[in-house]
Amino acid sequence: MDWRIGHDTMDANNMQVIGLCRFSYPALGGFQVEHDSVEDRAAFLYDPVRMEERFATFAALTLPPLRAQTDPNFTLAIVVGDMMPEPMLARLLDLVEDIPQAIVIPRAPGRHRQVMREVINDVRQERPLPSLQFRMDDDDAVSVTFIQRLREAAGDLGPMLRKHRYIGIDFNQGHIARIGPRGIHAKPCIEPLWTPALGMVVAPGASRGIMNFSHVKLARVMPVVTLPGEDMYVRGHNAFNDSRQKDGIKPVRLPLLNAQEEAQFRLSYNIDADHVRALYR
Repeated sequence: MDWRIGHDTMDANNMQVIGLCRFSYPALGGFQVEHDSVEDRAAFLYDPVRMEERFATFAALTLPPLRAQTDPNFTLAIVVGDMMPEPMLARLLDLVEDIPQAIVIPRAPGRHRQVMREVINDVRQERPLPSLQFRMDDDDAVSVTFIQRLREAAGDLGPMLRKHRYIGIDFNQGHIARIGPRGIHAKPCIEPLWTPALGMVVAPGASRGIMNFSHVKLARVMPVVTLPGEDMYVRGHNAFNDSRQKDGIKPVRLPLLNAQEEAQFRLSYNIDADHVRALYR
């Protein structure tokens, strides 16, 4: 029987939601800044100064909204390198210990898209329904309603699901943010096809998933539904952003949030400026 026959909006409640996050995984490819060898890349990724910042952004930005999702029925695969130093791995495991949806998955260095496809397929369950997939960097965040909204959007796509193996769901409104000793520096933005809060409906049995497509080119290869009007993501900016390592990249001015804006951040993202400041004390 064709899985698409008889699909209705209620099916979205039974779709498996899979998120994928690379936490300093030394992939072959997948970075805008290249290195001469896997060892050079690992040395860059596991530099103690860089990792301190990565742990701070992961703890302060990425994890809090995942803990507070209004729909907690999802899986987050966190991919790490099998050469990650043991104290760093232990620290990561401690950070996600209270998040039952999180699975830390060590992998040897390999081709980026191939390894990520294998990871998603390893956690994907055999269901006669599409899976809902999303990706995020280890310094990004989503709204506390993201999983709920992703399901709702998928539930509205019944006729399209009968025609397409892949459909993008793009929540294009959110914030750019940087954290520091004074709290959260951020500004609102509306940008198409940014990685945070960009989801995909993937047909059962499809061999590829969200990590196998360039997010900026998604609309070239599949239908994409764009949903504005609600703050759905935080894109982290910091000194070690891969996309900001090349020459000529202009700094983004991010004003410090005031008390009212901090309260809105807590409401939308469960990200607390007091927690941020405490991390730097």
